[in-house]
Amino acid sequence: MTETPRPTAPYARYRRTLWQFARFGIVGGSGIVVNMIVAVIMNKLNGGTRNAQEILFGVAGIPYNFRFTSLVWIVAFLIANVWNFQLNRSWTFKSSKHATWFSEFWPFLAVGSAAALVGLFLKVAFTNPTSPVYLPEPYFHENAGLQSREYWSQLITIVLTMPINFVVNKLWTFRAVRGHRLASAAEQVGADTGPNTEG
Repeated sequence: MTETPRPTAPYARYRRTLWQFARFGIVGGSGIVVNMIVAVIMNKLNGGTRNAQEILFGVAGIPYNFRFTSLVWIVAFLIANVWNFQLNRSWTFKSSKHATWFSEFWPFLAVGSAAALVGLFLKVAFTNPTSPVYLPEPYFHENAGLQSREYWSQLITIVLTMPINFVVNKLWTFRAVRGHRLASAAEQVGADTGPNTEG
């Protein structure tokens, strides 16, 4: 008598999700490096982090300005976003065989943009002296180096927005992988519980 294979235990699914989160974290770590490299290059080209609060233009209708630090956040996000997407697509979620590049990139960019918008407000809050979460002196300052408020605000904001990116990307952006796995599991169950030929 052949024993029917037991369905995959729930813990196996959680283990897979934890492993995906670990890979997402590794990719995110590499994305942080890319993001920070872009931030450093942009600030160096602008004369250093002491110029990070330089006003680029006023925002019409409100008493706020768009500053260089915000531009750094947006450009660094876009470059790191493409980097992270490609690595997550090919390694974390392994979805490159199940969906086209652009069909996953636009949702990934949308998710990242939502998190980046939250991050933009966080970064501004960390660097605005009137904010309750302003990174205070003497621990942080506007000069370059390990205590640079500009760089620490960039790094802290990236770390805070990473879990949002993982959850939404797993549930939405790379859903083709889940659909493929469910279809494969259904086919396997169908094969395992096929017609009984024993007499």
